[in-house]
Amino acid sequence: MKEDRGILKFFQWLCRFNFGDFERDEFKKFLKMGLIFALIIGVYWTLRPLKDAIFIQLVDRLHLPYAKTVSVLALLPLVMFYTKLLEKHSREKMLVILPTFYGLLVLVFAVAMFFFQAPSEQIAQRAAGAYYGTKALGYLWYLFVESFGSLVVALFWAFAADTTNPTSAKRGFPLVVAIGQMGGIVSPYGIGGLPHRLGLQTDFLSMILLGVLILLIIPFVRYFLKSTPSHLLQAFHGKNEKKEESKQEPGFLEGLKLMLKHKYLLGIFAANFIYEVIVTIFDFNFKVAAGTQFTGVALSHYLSLYGSSVNVVSLACLLLGISNVTRFLGVGVALASMPIIVALALFGFLSMNSLSFLFALMVGSKAINYALNGPALKQLYIPTTPDVRFKAQAWIETFGSRASKEAGSIFNMLLKPLQTSFGVLAGRSYYLMLSGGLGFPLLVLWFITALFLGKTFKRAIDNKNVIC
Repeated sequence: MKEDRGILKFFQWLCRFNFGDFERDEFKKFLKMGLIFALIIGVYWTLRPLKDAIFIQLVDRLHLPYAKTVSVLALLPLVMFYTKLLEKHSREKMLVILPTFYGLLVLVFAVAMFFFQAPSEQIAQRAAGAYYGTKALGYLWYLFVESFGSLVVALFWAFAADTTNPTSAKRGFPLVVAIGQMGGIVSPYGIGGLPHRLGLQTDFLSMILLGVLILLIIPFVRYFLKSTPSHLLQAFHGKNEKKEESKQEPGFLEGLKLMLKHKYLLGIFAANFIYEVIVTIFDFNFKVAAGTQFTGVALSHYLSLYGSSVNVVSLACLLLGISNVTRFLGVGVALASMPIIVALALFGFLSMNSLSFLFALMVGSKAINYALNGPALKQLYIPTTPDVRFKAQAWIETFGSRASKEAGSIFNMLLKPLQTSFGVLAGRSYYLMLSGGLGFPLLVLWFITALFLGKTFKRAIDNKNVIC
């Protein structure tokens, strides 16, 4: 017991510079919360490369923008159903329902992939029925992974915001993200690249292991709730909270109505939307370049290395103290820094074109977003009512995120027609010119929105009021 306490004190000392001073039970709370997040992020960052690699193999790499379009339409009824579940079940019950659903469905997909996944030339030679069945499976798989990243991650952060006060979140959320990145480092490389290293022809083994990890979320959450003192599971409560709650009505569209009604929530939506639009443009070019050089499980392995790299860089940023920007300069400065960083990334994207550069660009853009922008955005939900934290956040981060990726995908669809009309080189040049014309004005809007969000958040915390 004394040895365990000594180890705990050592880790508290190690985290002091990067995250701040914790009370003993508070530190244990965020360690346990971080382990849950590590499970979720580990699964998510392993599923993401598999989503693209399997889709490219079963369908085609140039169909990726169309898959994103279908995912937006498919997620709309799914978010409505999710909102309905939130009205009927507690946050604890939802953290059982969703992992059970996704864990079992991954296992079903694993069996399907065992029979359907094959080299691209074999897929092309199949009979018409089997050929279209393979494409349908590719689209279903893509939609499944998109929904996991939206709903499960959003539910976790809604749960985190609902069990943490603003002061504690400022130091605790970056720690949770840092621990989560460890899962994002180990799982993509250890599980996502396993079939390639073993010489297997399908991703069946990876998917079986991912199904088991998703189901493990359930006992981890139960242990967290049972072992954490009740005073550390209290949410922020503003003086005007009951008044704000009285204005809100139940219904599966309530989250959407709340988002459209409040400038603060629209601001959060805009910050998410603009980032995703620009990064979707980066991501499409990166995946097309990767799909040109790699195929099959080799592509899964390469994209898994990309996933691990994102989390390695993100963790390094956190360990080097990037969260101190939020602690000492405030949420507003952290939020306003991100559009400036993405503007530099966009300039690099317009200037250089190679798979190695696109790899580095995507790793940097994603890693800094997770280390700096992500924890700051999650804190914005703390001075809000429970309906906003769970319902509106689900709409913003699920349907809103998909809508932004759809906007980026619609733009990406221009690449092929431009190349057909003007030739490959000239078509790409026009595409890049349009990227800059779209991207830089959006980044200016994002910067102004970030300043508004930071100011509104600070005023609400200082006055001990909920915003909406």
